[in-house]
Amino acid sequence: MHQKEFMDIFEKTGAIMKGHFKFTSGLHSDTYIQCAKVLRYPGYTEKLVQSIAAAFSDDEIELVIGPALGGIIVAYEAGRQLGVPALFAERQDGSMMLRRGFGIPENARVLVVEDVVTTGGSVREVMEVVNKNGGIAVGVGTLVDRSGGKVGFGVKQKAVVTIDSLKAYKPQDCPLCREGIPLVKPGSRK
Repeated sequence: MHQKEFMDIFEKTGAIMKGHFKFTSGLHSDTYIQCAKVLRYPGYTEKLVQSIAAAFSDDEIELVIGPALGGIIVAYEAGRQLGVPALFAERQDGSMMLRRGFGIPENARVLVVEDVVTTGGSVREVMEVVNKNGGIAVGVGTLVDRSGGKVGFGVKQKAVVTIDSLKAYKPQDCPLCREGIPLVKPGSRK
């Protein structure tokens, strides 16, 4: 998928939002990419995840996992396309973990997926969950890499689109805060 086609889908569905936003990482920005607005359409989801699944089709993936909430649908669709189970990790008492009776087979080759990466914190937490539960995180697939390719995970990576033109600020350096623009936290972690 070409970046223009990707951005057209995101704009058509209203997934690119403007304002003053706080990311899960704590950083602030004037642009938020709300993948949930795209992922509500199965046809778009299938199309977007195809390039992730294709990138890992020869890597003997045995399981796909994503962080709740943003990675759940991406994990499901990647698992469907790769023909393997999909599950998700979620927070309990501030820590990412497996719940709901989920488990990872010993030495299973696992693909970690996410909707948007800014600093990579949630992906790293899920990779740690995979490793602690006996699996081997062998790759990371994301719909959007907001870091411009600067965030690395030490494994094979595939982003459907990499964006480096969206600014993100530490709270103390945020010009939007200085202007008094109300801050919104649209992500899943409060």
